Amino acid sequence: QVQLVESGGGLVQAGGSLRLSCVVSGLISSLNIMGWYRQAPGKQRELVAVMDSGGRTKFADSVQGRFTISRDNAKKTVYLQMNSLKPEDTAVYYCNARPGQLIGTYYPRNSDSWGQGTQVTVHS
Repeated sequence: QVQLVESGGGLVQAGGSLRLSCVVSGLISSLNIMGWYRQAPGKQRELVAVMDSGGRTKFADSVQGRFTISRDNAKKTVYLQMNSLKPEDTAVYYCNARPGQLIGTYYPRNSDSWGQGTQVTVHS
């Protein structure tokens, strides 16, 4: 069973930074994709950034240039470094993982594994 445990959320002032971490256990395939979605109140869950085990990445346009994603495969951990945070980045951030490679458009699947979510609040 795949388990994802997130940490690193919190309250930050606009322009500040936060780093989220997600430890993924039980993902057997060496080819896999790990990353982050977010959901703001009253909005749909949206992709933030994902990275596959080959280093390919995909970012939401809204975070391009401000957020970076990285992985430590030995620690089975994916990180999201969020800089220049804006109030509109306020959301619950969910870690996401699945076997496979990042090819083409990335949509959530019913078979994906999810973390419990961590709240990020950016105040102006």
